[in-house]
Amino acid sequence: MNQTHLEGGFADPARDGARAFRAALQAMARPGRIETVAGLVPPAPCSPAAAALIVTLCDPTTPLYLAPSHDGGALRDWIVFHTGAPLVAAEAATFALGTWAALQPVARFAIGTPAYPDRSATLIVERDVLSNDGAILRGPGIADHARLSLPELAAFRDNRRCFPLGFDCYFTCGDRLAGLPRSTRVEG
Repeated sequence: MNQTHLEGGFADPARDGARAFRAALQAMARPGRIETVAGLVPPAPCSPAAAALIVTLCDPTTPLYLAPSHDGGALRDWIVFHTGAPLVAAEAATFALGTWAALQPVARFAIGTPAYPDRSATLIVERDVLSNDGAILRGPGIADHARLSLPELAAFRDNRRCFPLGFDCYFTCGDRLAGLPRSTRVEG
C-alpha cells in the first residue's frame, strides 16, 4: 500500500502553519506582494506554496475543488489526509486549485450573495512564473500601485465590477504566493 499521503506535511505544524497563515494574510492584505512559504512537500503537480495555503486554510468544513490539472489520486489522498477537506464540484467549492486554464470557466465559482458576500470561492492558481511585473494593481492595501504577473486581465476586471461580490485569488509558483482580492482594480 502506498503511504505517500502520510508524508510531506509541516515538520512543526503549529509554527509552520502560523507562518504560512501569516504569509497568506499578508499576501491578501497587500495585493501584489509576493510572500515565501516553506516546509511542505506535496505530491506533484501541487507547489509547496499551494500546499501551504490548502493545509493552512482548508479543513473538514471547507469544500475544495481540484481542477483537472491537479486532480490525481496521490494529491487527493494527501489533501484529505492533511486537511480532511471534502473534494467537491466547482460550483460547491469554497477553495479551488489548478492552473488558470484548468479552472475555466471561472464564472462557475461562487461569488457570494448581496446578503452574504463572504460566501464566495477563493481560487488558488498555479503559475509557471510569479513576478512583480505585468498588470498594475490599485486599491485597498496598495499605497499607490503594485504590479503582478497575471494570467489575463479581462476576468479580473470583470470580477472587480461585481464588488462586493466576486472571487478572490492566490497565485502560487514554487514556494512563492501572492494574493488578489476582488476589491483590487486591475489595469493593463
